[in-house]
Amino acid sequence: MLVRFFAGAAEAADRSSQQVDAAGLDAAALVRVLSDGNEHLARVMAASALLADGVRVPSGDTDLSEVAQLDVLPPFAGG
Repeated sequence: MLVRFFAGAAEAADRSSQQVDAAGLDAAALVRVLSDGNEHLARVMAASALLADGVRVPSGDTDLSEVAQLDVLPPFAGG
């Protein structure tokens, strides 16, 4: 799966995208994998919306095994 980080999430991750093998992972597990060793990214991801192939991930137990692209969208200021 291609994970794309936007705005503050990209800054916290120190990259704009990352390839991840998400086989057998739900959203909560994937967040742990992505933020392992990076407490700042873990905090940002906890506040972020996740979009799996363009659809909002409703909960941490959502299976992401078949997802091709996940977008990490932190809260944005302004409008």
